[in-house]
Amino acid sequence: MAYFDAASSAPLHPVARQALLASLDEGWADPARLYREGRRARMLLDAARETAAEAVGCRADELVFTSSGTRAVHSGIAGVLAGRRRIGSHLIVSAVEHSSVLHAADTHEAGGGSVSQVAVGRSGAVDAGAYAQALRPDTALACLQSANHEVGTEQPVAEVAAACREAGVPLLVDAAQSLGWGRVEGDWSVLTGSAHKWGGPSGVGLLVVRKGVRFAAQGPLDERESGRAAGFENIPAIVAAAASLRAVRAEAAQEAVRLRELTERIRARVPRLVPDVEVVGDPERRLPGIVTFSCLYVDGETLLHELDRAGFSVSSGSSCTSSTLTPSHVLKAMGVLSEGNVRVSLPFGTPEEDVERFLRVLAPAVAGMREKLGAPTAEKVVRDEDVLVVDSLGKRCPIPVIELAKVIGDVPVGGLVRVLSDDEAARLDIPAWCEMRGQEYVGEESAEHGAAYLVRRVS
Repeated sequence: MAYFDAASSAPLHPVARQALLASLDEGWADPARLYREGRRARMLLDAARETAAEAVGCRADELVFTSSGTRAVHSGIAGVLAGRRRIGSHLIVSAVEHSSVLHAADTHEAGGGSVSQVAVGRSGAVDAGAYAQALRPDTALACLQSANHEVGTEQPVAEVAAACREAGVPLLVDAAQSLGWGRVEGDWSVLTGSAHKWGGPSGVGLLVVRKGVRFAAQGPLDERESGRAAGFENIPAIVAAAASLRAVRAEAAQEAVRLRELTERIRARVPRLVPDVEVVGDPERRLPGIVTFSCLYVDGETLLHELDRAGFSVSSGSSCTSSTLTPSHVLKAMGVLSEGNVRVSLPFGTPEEDVERFLRVLAPAVAGMREKLGAPTAEKVVRDEDVLVVDSLGKRCPIPVIELAKVIGDVPVGGLVRVLSDDEAARLDIPAWCEMRGQEYVGEESAEHGAAYLVRRVS
């Protein structure tokens, strides 16, 4: 079985396993106690903090360990917003942040704060100038991920950090995806990370707050971790997290070259092997191990099951793989195709032969699924004056786009097709299909049920 979902959680690094087992016998006591066992536990905790701080590029007393990366994000956002409440209650996030950031923004807005969301382009990156324009006199905090978790696009953190610094606004960087590859450049103020993303154990996060940043920890106060992360420290897991971060950093430069070549191979060959595919994300400013593509006329969940049966663990941003039946907020913000979406994220040490086998398996899997889905039934296609109407109400992705593709040739050049759909994904996938197929997306109209999407045949 080839595990290709390291962006969700990387396999435990051998160094993490060794450190975890070794510290179980030494790090079980309370590090706040003065007796021998407590002092031994404190030495392990302090050493881990020093190691992690060196990797991040901060002072040891600026870094605390949390119970997860999500907890680090929530604590960091809430603490800075509370510490700067006299400045204002305006929060800035990008449209493609991790859900932990967006959920924190929703909570802030529900509590009376204001939130601005900065849009991204089709590559998934924000424009640093647009981010600077979103800054206001009452902005308390800005948030920007270092690299996107779904498509791998790296963000212009240094440029945004400079604009925030000039405006006197702290920038929180969610570095969960990139921290294993290197330090985050730029004059950021707050940083978060998650150990299981770089091969450490789950249940360990990092929260770094630079000196001089106004910060007020929320919730009941606790004497541990500078009052910023309540609860007894899981010292064996923390030691393993720090040790594995140091280990992957030592391998990162060489491994980045190798994994980048493998993902470039996927990016180049998938469109040649599989027709009607859109490879998404920035082709150059991207993390080494992530590549994402979407296949027209394919059900995302079924495709993942097919690949799983073939021995590959991958993930997807398709709406059909979600219980909410809504497309990934990242793909939606980028304005790219969401149906049949596959994210391949290669862990350290991925063999070249696994990638080659994946490329051999993918094309027949997609072709078989497309054949099974077939064409729309004739009674669902009717003419309304000079417009061909496709009734896809009650059908989920990718059926509305399949039915559109089947009938576009039945209208003359310049003619219109009106697709009726109550699937949220159609709002994203039909315009994306038009761009891929060289047809004109006219726009969306309200309908009695769902929405109507107008497409003009150009060729």
